[in-house]
Amino acid sequence: MLQAWLTGIGTGSSAASLPVTFRCLEETLKLDRRVTRFVLPIGATVNMDGTALYEAVAPVFLAQLIGIKLGIGQLIIVSLTATVASVGAASIPSAGLVTMLLVMSAVNIPAKEITIIFAIDWALDRIRTSVNILGDGIGAGVVNYLCRAELGPPDIEDTENINSSVNARTASEISSDRRVRSRDDFNETSKL
Repeated sequence: MLQAWLTGIGTGSSAASLPVTFRCLEETLKLDRRVTRFVLPIGATVNMDGTALYEAVAPVFLAQLIGIKLGIGQLIIVSLTATVASVGAASIPSAGLVTMLLVMSAVNIPAKEITIIFAIDWALDRIRTSVNILGDGIGAGVVNYLCRAELGPPDIEDTENINSSVNARTASEISSDRRVRSRDDFNETSKL
């Protein structure tokens, strides 16, 4: 997962690191391809753990910084809106910064205060992406472990070498092959 993690830090996008994450989980960790191809795309779009944590902690930090006291009801609202906003966040760099405005407006924190976070958002975005990628990988590992008995052995197509040569045949070769088989079938039938 080191390569996927480093790709996520470099790009700031869990969607951009998906091909590397597939390779790490399938080739290095030997997870079933059927599981990774199902779990990782869903995880990259919906499972935004790092973004959810960021969108819950940052508005509370900003509220404390400007002297607004948040009650228990407002903290619950922050938690709920951060969860919903993180699911709706795109898996592109700095998308959490935009959706954090929803969380801030839910508890009446002025939108201009987001400029305090904007200065360090680049670094925080890389950390959020790292958490998201590792969470997707762990989720795929758990699903693979829980479903391995039901999945059975991998499909034949999954184990074949993708780089093997392809035997291309022309239409005339295919039709002549069919004619030969049909003559052989006719001869075998007439012997009965």
